[in-house]
Amino acid sequence: MKRNTIIKAVAGGVSALLILLAVTVADSFFQPVVSPAQTPSVDLVVVEKQQHLMQLFDHGKLVKSYQVALGRGGPGPKTLEGDNKVPEGVYQITGRLPRSAFHLALHIGYPTEAQRLAATQAHVDPGGDVMIHGIRKGFGWIGSLHRRLDWTRGCVAVTDAEIEEIWRLVPDGATIDIRP
Repeated sequence: MKRNTIIKAVAGGVSALLILLAVTVADSFFQPVVSPAQTPSVDLVVVEKQQHLMQLFDHGKLVKSYQVALGRGGPGPKTLEGDNKVPEGVYQITGRLPRSAFHLALHIGYPTEAQRLAATQAHVDPGGDVMIHGIRKGFGWIGSLHRRLDWTRGCVAVTDAEIEEIWRLVPDGATIDIRP
């Protein structure tokens, strides 16, 4: 008698387990398929210096816009080292600096060969190390207040949270068009 009770209990447990397994498997077949979120592949960064605006584009479609701080050298294109101006022209993003003096930085491929040649002919150093970067390390608490004045030495500056987003969205090799 005891043996029959045990067999019935085990059989009932196995049946319940099989039913639960069948429901789980069937349920998984009828669940909607969720595609993973697609991160835009930004292929163009446009900086409008006069408007203090940077926009990211994915194949012509606007992905994101940012208000930016620029070089303290004022309007006009960068022509020599130390002029604190942001260059103008079309460049590439040529690398990343995770450990810069600022909270992350993307390197802009300034100067071009033509700009280097013009600087050589003018007997000046065209400069370099132009970046899109966050706020100087230790000052991230300033946040968007940094935009109230142009403070960089010829770079494009955004908040720390914004450079983290830009870092993820903009690949090396993306084009950057810096306009007056």
